[in-house]
Amino acid sequence: MTTLRSILVVSHTGRSDSIEAAANVIRQLRESGIRPVLVEEEREQLMRAGADIEGVDTLDSEHVDDLELVMVLGGDGTILRAAELVRDHAVPMLGVNLGHVGFLAELERDDLANAVQRVVERDYAVEERMTLDVSVTIGGEIVYATWALNEATVEKASRERMLELVVQVDQRPLVSFGADGAVISTPTGSTAYNFSAGGPIIWPTVEAITLVPLSAHALFAKPIVIAPDSTLAIDVLGRSDGIGVLWCDGRRTFELEPGSRVNVERSDTPVKLARLHDSPFTDRLVRKFHLPVSGWRGPAA
Repeated sequence: MTTLRSILVVSHTGRSDSIEAAANVIRQLRESGIRPVLVEEEREQLMRAGADIEGVDTLDSEHVDDLELVMVLGGDGTILRAAELVRDHAVPMLGVNLGHVGFLAELERDDLANAVQRVVERDYAVEERMTLDVSVTIGGEIVYATWALNEATVEKASRERMLELVVQVDQRPLVSFGADGAVISTPTGSTAYNFSAGGPIIWPTVEAITLVPLSAHALFAKPIVIAPDSTLAIDVLGRSDGIGVLWCDGRRTFELEPGSRVNVERSDTPVKLARLHDSPFTDRLVRKFHLPVSGWRGPAA
């Protein structure tokens, strides 16, 4: 007896093109004998939009354990939202970019029909991406714990204020400075906020953690790259002008009082991404950022 395959479809239902894409994916999966699954909120939104979702199941704890794959239709924000749903269940995600840069996505919208067919044929590979465990302690007591795929950022809550921060690596002090904040990133997140803040791009196969100060007032306030097994902490000093805010992947937030410590280390639970193409990361950078490569004479002989 063959077990029915289940694919979760996650889309940016606030956009008409994403709704249309989700409806097409659902139809193609059903025609191929695969059970489409939707989260309840998106199911209701698709119903209101008039999409045919007959026979589509609603995601619950039982369905999460049965999922083979998540097809994510949208930009990086939609992929980060999907990661919250399935990370703890080791379900891979295949992203189809319907947004702008979409660095986490594997494909663009024109490849959608072919992508579904590749999924039907199980013609995809799975890679793991490093994530971060993030916690906040006050007086040694954990008051908040979460995780991040892209980055954890410590930011000032008020535009007029500045944070006084101390950076610690492997339980030793490194530097203190006044700043707007700091970005702690994974290799996956190195092309996101880290990149915009002036941090280095790190190839996904290189496991490391980066820290980039934001508008720091200090002589030594350059981006640093540390080993994946190192631990990093940022103290929000009591002499800070205002309250800080911790953001993880731009989705989960926690207020940082003076005296808070943000602890970051590599997580034992990665995120899994499905890949259809074995293209070099260099090509992805050139394509996504429209980098000029005129004058290249080809690979070395």
